[in-house]
Amino acid sequence: MFGHKADLLILHFRPSFEELKSAELAIDSLGLREYLEPSHSYLSMVELGLYESSLKLYQQLTEKGIGQNSPEWAQAIEDTMTRQREAMKVRLFPKIPAARYICFYPMDRRRGEDKNWYVLPIENRQKQMDIHGTKGRRWAGKVLQIISGSIGFDDWEWAVDLFSNEPVHFKKLIYEMRFDEVSAEYSNFGIFMVGVRTAVKDLGTLLEGTLPQFDATPLTR
Repeated sequence: MFGHKADLLILHFRPSFEELKSAELAIDSLGLREYLEPSHSYLSMVELGLYESSLKLYQQLTEKGIGQNSPEWAQAIEDTMTRQREAMKVRLFPKIPAARYICFYPMDRRRGEDKNWYVLPIENRQKQMDIHGTKGRRWAGKVLQIISGSIGFDDWEWAVDLFSNEPVHFKKLIYEMRFDEVSAEYSNFGIFMVGVRTAVKDLGTLLEGTLPQFDATPLTR
C-alpha cells in the first residue's frame, strides 16, 4: 500500500463466508503474522446493479395487476433473479484482475434530512445510475471495477475495487464521476486505499525494502 494507512492489503474473493473465514485463519497461522498488525478489514458481497431490468420487471408486473409483496410478485422476482444469476455468473464470481494497481474505497448513499437516496422513486434512481454507468463504461479497457454490497455486513453500504495498470486513471475516473448527480448529491465516501500488486513469491523482497517489478497483463472486460 502507498502511504501510512497500511503496509499490506490482502484481497480475497471466495464463494462463501465460511471459505473467506478459512482464508483469514490460514493467514493468521503464517509465521509472517507475527510481524503484522491488522489495521482495517472490510466484508462485502459482489453484486450487480440491476436498476434498469428491475424497473422493467416492476412495470410489467404492475401492468398485469400483480400487487407488490404478493406471492405472485415474489415468485416473479425470484424467477427473474435466478435467470440473471446464471447469465451473469462470470461477473458475480469474478477473478481478481491481473492489473498493476488497485484502488479500494467504501461508500454510502445519503439518507439525511436534505438528501435521501432511498426515498427517490426507482425511476429517478435508475436514470441517475444509467448516466453514472455510461460515463464509467467509457473507461473500459483502462479500469476494471468490481462493486460489492456491504449493507448488514460492514460499516458502509458498498465497497468499490478499481484495477488498472496506470494509477492516474483512478484519479481521472473518480474526479470525472464526481460531477454526476448521484455522486455530487447522494454519495458519501470513506477512506481511499491505493496499492501496487505484488506476487506472493516477491513478498520477501518487498518486506526487505525493494518493490519488485510486476508484468501486468492488459485489462479486459
